[in-house]
Amino acid sequence: MAAALTSIPGSSAWFDRGFVTYDNQAKVDMLGVDPQVLEEAGAVSEIVARQMAVGALQAAPGADMAVSTTGVAGPGGGTPDKPVGMVCFGTAWRDQGQIHARALTQQLPGDRAEVRAASVEIALRQLRDVLKSLA
Repeated sequence: MAAALTSIPGSSAWFDRGFVTYDNQAKVDMLGVDPQVLEEAGAVSEIVARQMAVGALQAAPGADMAVSTTGVAGPGGGTPDKPVGMVCFGTAWRDQGQIHARALTQQLPGDRAEVRAASVEIALRQLRDVLKSLA
């Protein structure tokens, strides 16, 4: 996602930072995800995606928006409850001094590369939708 965002010339004017928190402990350490929530809901869940986005926003005081993804890109790692292609997206934004957040889950088709590419597109749409709602 960071590569897609920073591929645009001049992106340094609006892109602040990115976090790659592949491991659960990294989600806790870097983004403040609640370990109990990780234990109970699992990393691939809307509540974790939302906490990741809020944590990224809190870790970047100058940022106005953050987006997160957590999912099962495959080819392995899927379960009946969380199959390959399941991706949860979190979006957080500041508005009038408050942090707001939302999350959604998508079941994406394709191989690992296709799931990852589709995830970037969906996450970018989430940011666009928040921008439109704030305009």
